[in-house]
Amino acid sequence: MPSALVLAVLAVSALVTSFISGILGMAGGMIFMGVLLAFLTVPEAMVLHGVTQLASNGWRAILWRRAIDWRVFRGNAWGTALALALFVVLQLVVPKPVALVVLGLTPWVALALPRELALDVQKRGHPLACGFVCNCTSLVAGVSGPLLDIFFVRSAMDRRSVVATKAAIQSLGHVVKIAYFGALVGAASRGSVDWRLGAAMVVLAVVGTTLSRRVLERLTDASFRQWTRRTVMTLGTFYLLTGAWQLARACPA
Repeated sequence: MPSALVLAVLAVSALVTSFISGILGMAGGMIFMGVLLAFLTVPEAMVLHGVTQLASNGWRAILWRRAIDWRVFRGNAWGTALALALFVVLQLVVPKPVALVVLGLTPWVALALPRELALDVQKRGHPLACGFVCNCTSLVAGVSGPLLDIFFVRSAMDRRSVVATKAAIQSLGHVVKIAYFGALVGAASRGSVDWRLGAAMVVLAVVGTTLSRRVLERLTDASFRQWTRRTVMTLGTFYLLTGAWQLARACPA
């Protein structure tokens, strides 16, 4: 069990990042992963992140269930299943610095595409591609927030539908991540998470998500998209620089 100071940091992080995700539909999980990796082993971080974010996204999906685009969710689910099947067969592992560089580059490349070629989760076939690509990235790097958002940023969906549908999609992704790292890869056996810590993170994630609802209601669709775009580009840049720095450190002098 982590020290009292670490527990306090994790508790505040779970609450704050769930609040952020409840407003933007993203970003909070990425920040929380960084905090977890600073204090826990990779297996522990993956499992605890999956449990906490499943609670956060699952509760957000329940709160906004009437706004979920189920056609998009179903297409994404098929892509998710394909990604999981690929990883189960190949047991694919990519170095983390490479995954971070790819994750960081993706928002810039995707937003530079002309509109007729741009990713849009409402276009035919794009939900399946979204599920496959995002879950491959999640199973490699642990998170796929910026990549997922690229499929939504140019859609015609309003902010409620974006947040609700992404929450449902991310909930499924976290179930897959918990299963993969916990059962298939055996990460949980090498770094088990105390059930009391997991339960506390779940409660705080639900509280943070609930508190965010009023803020989301006050945002306009225009300001929501503006803040989402700024956030995804900032996080993409951060991941790109972090991955490049880690690659540089790994290279022999």
